[in-house]
Amino acid sequence: MQTQKRATSLILAMCLLALVSIVFACLIGSVPLSLRELWQALFDLLQGQSSSLASSVLDLRLSRALSGFVTGATLALSGVLMQALLRNPLADPYVLGLSGGASVGALATILFFGVGVMVDIAAFGGAISVAALLFMLAYRDLRGSGSSEGSAPLLLLTGVIVAAGCGAVVTLLLSIAPDSSLRGMVFWMIGDLSNTQPRYLSWLILLSVAALMMKNARAINIAAMHADNATALGINIGRLRKTLFVCAALLTASAVSSAGSIGFVGLIIPHACRFALGPDHRLLIPVASLAGGSFLVCADALARTVVAPQQLPVGVITAIIGVPVFLIQLHQLRRR
Repeated sequence: MQTQKRATSLILAMCLLALVSIVFACLIGSVPLSLRELWQALFDLLQGQSSSLASSVLDLRLSRALSGFVTGATLALSGVLMQALLRNPLADPYVLGLSGGASVGALATILFFGVGVMVDIAAFGGAISVAALLFMLAYRDLRGSGSSEGSAPLLLLTGVIVAAGCGAVVTLLLSIAPDSSLRGMVFWMIGDLSNTQPRYLSWLILLSVAALMMKNARAINIAAMHADNATALGINIGRLRKTLFVCAALLTASAVSSAGSIGFVGLIIPHACRFALGPDHRLLIPVASLAGGSFLVCADALARTVVAPQQLPVGVITAIIGVPVFLIQLHQLRRR
């Protein structure tokens, strides 16, 4: 009972943190808003009015903050699932090369067809295509009920090879791209939220996968800590591996197609939450998702204010923050 109350309190605190991060992102910028202006602008938007400067600014910032939150939460949840699948706390959503497939689709569309909704569709399709290829190549390892000590490295190696091939295609596209398209292509690869729009599909994917993973959280705990004995404990380890792979691939495709390849969110957030709270996925899944969303919202707010009115790619900010944080985590883990 005490553990359940602690978990509930922690999740509520993370929900409050998420709300604070969104309010923070709406307040700061090249045109700062006061709390009074924020509430008045929010009331105007709820009334369907956006004639004032404050309401127009809030409309833009709120939609961008919500897009950043769902992208960060999606990346963090995907990182949790990927680390459970590979039984490696240093795995991240891009480790299997899914971002490479998304990059090929998106950059080819930018190069040959220009920008627009087709870029998002092509990125999503590219990531799903690579996921399908990996699934077919590693199907024997995913379906088996044996030890994951051998299957995880094979799946990882397959992903690395596919990612190398996608990287070669990306390099080719960048080398033949004209100057007019090159900047947009580079920004997309680094990760950028400046052109994102709120998408119901992204929220639907996030909430659906989170609900499914919470339902299977006990099985994930057993598979992560006792993979060799999972079958004896009543867990269909083959089906669970395939579910984790498909869900992680779907989440990664959703995030990358929305905002490009934003690094470190899916690596440091799950790793930090596991380091602080332990490996229980019943708590790790919701906390990491909320923390990832809050982190990316704050990072994006910094990206558009540090050198305002010029905007930086949010992937730069997450990398600048993520590298020292991750090194500190590794140092503390080694000391333990």
